[in-house]
Amino acid sequence: MITFIPTPIGNPQDITIRAMRLFESADIFLCEDTRHTKRLLKLLQERFDMVYPDAQFFSFNEHNGADRLAQLGDVLSQKAIIYVSDAGMPIISDPGQLLVEYAQNNSIAYDVLPGASAVTTAYASSGFEDGKFLFFAFLPHKGKERASALSEAMTNGYNTVLYESPHRLEKLLDEILAIDESREIFLAKEISKKYQRYYRGTILELREELKSLTIRGEWVVVIKAQQSSENSLSFTELLSIDIPPKPKAKLLAQLSDKSVKEWYNEIIKT
Repeated sequence: MITFIPTPIGNPQDITIRAMRLFESADIFLCEDTRHTKRLLKLLQERFDMVYPDAQFFSFNEHNGADRLAQLGDVLSQKAIIYVSDAGMPIISDPGQLLVEYAQNNSIAYDVLPGASAVTTAYASSGFEDGKFLFFAFLPHKGKERASALSEAMTNGYNTVLYESPHRLEKLLDEILAIDESREIFLAKEISKKYQRYYRGTILELREELKSLTIRGEWVVVIKAQQSSENSLSFTELLSIDIPPKPKAKLLAQLSDKSVKEWYNEIIKT
């Protein structure tokens, strides 16, 4: 049995009792970083009287995941396996996805516990009214790939959540500013940690405010959806417009599976 367990994204008190009980009984830990996981377990032992597990620890990350599956595949269904990332919800934008897919393909029982997530915590904190949003994780670091991904994030029609490291946050803000200085964004710094801060405003306002700050820690950026000022015609409205049949047929063909010829014949019949 493989259990995927979220770990605190900041405050260790966010760990669940269920998670600690499963930690205590684990045979094998698969970790994004074994050192980080061992520090967390030691802290839980000291502060919350959790029994430190008598378990083996293996790294499992984007670089060695396939090799680990080849090494440990035979025991994954026989022992109590715990997978954890360094912080937050495993699997999402995380190498744990490889392990889930492996379990599915090999009929190995697995479970995913609910828990801490920087994505949903930041979005809930943003106060943006639309319940729908897209998660883009980290943008590419540079080049055309980064420019293309950011352009998509800002024009997809949905509020969009990004992760950004402290040494690239200013670059990201400058890039957003260059595209749309009036765009509203929300920034969440060091969620659930001692120096947690929230910032909301236009990119122009926040870029000025953050000039006086030393950028440190982990950041989540929520970009508000672009507000369209254009009115779009419904299909019914387009059909009723008094324009010549040929251009009307071309417009209708672009919005449907019918060809220009089919629409033209249908229009001239009415």
